[in-house]
Amino acid sequence: MMSGRGLLGGSSIPAVVVAVSLLTGCSPATPSGVGPSAAVTPSPRPTAVLDVPVAPATAPPIVAPVEPVELRIDAIDAVLPVEPVGVKSDGSMDIPTLPSEAGWYRYGPTPGAPEGSSVLAAHVDSRVYGVGPLGRLRELPLGSIVQVADAEGVARSFEVISVTYIPRAELPVSDFFSRTGERKLVIITCGGSFDEATRTYSDNVVAVARPLDA
Repeated sequence: MMSGRGLLGGSSIPAVVVAVSLLTGCSPATPSGVGPSAAVTPSPRPTAVLDVPVAPATAPPIVAPVEPVELRIDAIDAVLPVEPVGVKSDGSMDIPTLPSEAGWYRYGPTPGAPEGSSVLAAHVDSRVYGVGPLGRLRELPLGSIVQVADAEGVARSFEVISVTYIPRAELPVSDFFSRTGERKLVIITCGGSFDEATRTYSDNVVAVARPLDA
């Protein structure tokens, strides 16, 4: 019901050509007037002094992100389990089939990460399930508190700063899926008119929230 284009863009890395100069050295000639048996005392060479910083041999461990497992929005009585998702073959975000479950875009930051935009998305409804918990996302009042719990039981709170309808073709993917910059939580579901032929909605309903631990 919801899709987007260009979530993951490819980039080419230009090859770097390194030119290496080869220097040819010649042995010094024997000084004039000195026979082969004469001893030649070499001039002393200065000793190089290098100030090399000493660093630990063991690199610091890489800390894996703790995945979100639950989305709670009490203002609209919405509680959804969250699972990590990626991208489908057509380039759209791979959202869980049931509207009662939300997907976290695992190629982006986790909710509450030091920077960037974390994206959670869910279908608004389905023929089998009916209307899902995010069916009332468009009614979410500004200032509402959103909580996201992670796999370690830590719940992070966010304050809703905007709720908007955005035509699917105009969804600002580069902003909402940014891995750097402003910290925010983006919650997306479907909205607008429904096309029976394509089984898709015309718009996305998008709620943006800021972390309260800033």
